[in-house]
Amino acid sequence: MSHVLRLLRPLLCVAAAALATLAVASPARHPASQAGNWNATVMVTPEGGHRIGNPAAPLKVVEYMSYTCSHCAEFEMQGVPVLQVSALAQGKVSFEVRHLMRDPIDAAITQLTNCVPPARFEALHQAFLRRQDQFLARAQRAPRAQVERWEQGDVRQRFRAIASDIDLYQVMEEHGVGRMEADRCFANEALSRRLALQTKGAVDMGINGTPSFLLNGQLLAGTHNWQTLEPQLSARM
Repeated sequence: MSHVLRLLRPLLCVAAAALATLAVASPARHPASQAGNWNATVMVTPEGGHRIGNPAAPLKVVEYMSYTCSHCAEFEMQGVPVLQVSALAQGKVSFEVRHLMRDPIDAAITQLTNCVPPARFEALHQAFLRRQDQFLARAQRAPRAQVERWEQGDVRQRFRAIASDIDLYQVMEEHGVGRMEADRCFANEALSRRLALQTKGAVDMGINGTPSFLLNGQLLAGTHNWQTLEPQLSARM
């Protein structure tokens, strides 16, 4: 995972300097609906992830994901809908999204999805994964000079360049977040620190691929898609 740390070094350096502050001021929880409507109940956990579902569910699934990971997009389309209509809706399972940022594009999108109120996270999260093919195609066609703007200089400038060049602003506008508000998200240094620490925590845990899953706090080795996760959930229900 050395490439992760290299690409995100500007964020991680700031995160390390602020670690003591963050340890005191962990993210607050934000219930987004009344208990019982578990598919619409979203909380920001102390670890900084977004947990959907019953916080007291006996089975707690955590996904470490990346917005530039094709297998993460597949899981969002294949596995999450099944969870939503079955175990998650029944309160038997909660599902938490955490981030292992792999590259500057991933970091820019992660900053945007984590900047909105918790109740709006899931829709925006899904929108970017559904558009993954489109924004990655634009990134692959970008000239080298453009890509260099994404990898060098001030982090906020890098994020704005990425958002402009591959139409991330458009996705945000479709979900009620204008360009000026999105730019304020990019300028949120406290959020950048929290997300960088989340990535560092995944790397320190030995997670080296996305998606990867924790079940009740235990890393599930060799589990990187719905086909391998589902039998492990079924065996415990």
